[in-house]
Amino acid sequence: MLASFYNKQPQVLEAGLDEAGRGCYAGPVFAAAVILPKTFEHPLLNDSKKLTEAQRLALVPVIKQAALAYSICAKSVAFIEQHNILKASIMAMHQCIDELTVKPHSLLVDGNRFIPYPFIPHTCIVQGDGLYASIAAASVLAKTARDEYIQQLHQEFPMYGWLQNKGYGTLQHRQAIEQYGLCQHHRKTFNI
Repeated sequence: MLASFYNKQPQVLEAGLDEAGRGCYAGPVFAAAVILPKTFEHPLLNDSKKLTEAQRLALVPVIKQAALAYSICAKSVAFIEQHNILKASIMAMHQCIDELTVKPHSLLVDGNRFIPYPFIPHTCIVQGDGLYASIAAASVLAKTARDEYIQQLHQEFPMYGWLQNKGYGTLQHRQAIEQYGLCQHHRKTFNI
């Protein structure tokens, strides 16, 4: 069972933040922010990468219904190309914080790099999506939203096998790029 909260004080609202698609060859990067009630527990909730697709999809309505607030945002391939993938990921998280209907007192960020958000302290936690419920919930929402988007792109560009690889650089995807070249949904740079 994941720890419910980093800050144990009952009055402190924490937003968990995570992204999906940072290491992909194609498609936007998605981020999510989730504020869960202090009493929230769910036996399935974990790092989205450790769950099956069916488990992730089953958790989405549970998270959305239980959350005090949540938001999901994306930054386009053009934005990634202009700013770099790390900054795009962080800016997607900032946008999620902007769009929360309840403002958190603190932020729990999966990973080790973040640009401070004005007036809200943050804590970076490496592999936090496997430690804290709010980050795990954010990882599930970001991952499922991105997967749904990639499934739509697959209808237009089935030759890249995006239903299977979700835009990641698998052998099948690399071979398809060699055969068909890049499309407008591919990231042309991988600067950090």
